[in-house]
Amino acid sequence: MEQTLNVAHDLFAERGYAAVTMDEVAAAVGVTKPLLYNYFGNKERLYIACMERAGDALFEKIEESVRDASNPGDALNLGLRAFFEFLDSDRAAWAVLFSETSSHVTSVSERVADYRGRIARMAAASLLAQLPSRRRAAAQTEVQALSEALLGAAEALARWWLRTEAISARAAAELLISTIEPGLRLRSASAFPTPKGERS
Repeated sequence: MEQTLNVAHDLFAERGYAAVTMDEVAAAVGVTKPLLYNYFGNKERLYIACMERAGDALFEKIEESVRDASNPGDALNLGLRAFFEFLDSDRAAWAVLFSETSSHVTSVSERVADYRGRIARMAAASLLAQLPSRRRAAAQTEVQALSEALLGAAEALARWWLRTEAISARAAAELLISTIEPGLRLRSASAFPTPKGERS
């Protein structure tokens, strides 16, 4: 099973979902196609199994990195650095998770949306956890919106970096951090709404 996922993962990452056939995966693994179908059912389910490994690895890396954050700026720094470190260390996993060739497959696109949602929710929770407890309810909507925007910016920059490699992955992370962090620190310190009658 693990060998099959490793082989399929590499094929999907290299060539994209549409170009890979179950015949090719079976031949590369050295098993019969009926056996491959018996394990996974069809190509969509095989791809999703590969994608889930990649998504879990990315989520766990970011989650672990932000665990020790002491303020929203630190959470941003740690999370974005982890995101780009993952990209740099496992481009095949990124290709499987965010491949545009699979976006027309409903079941796959739904799972990708699930992972994006998990990461955005984790980012929002990490940022909210750094705010004083009395301010979290009032700040929740803005933090959720910012988390979605941050994830979108990180994905867009990651795609540019993969396409050009004009700078290092670390430099790409630092570019995004240095652009966003000052505003986030300022907003977390003073601009997120504070309930009436309470000091910020």
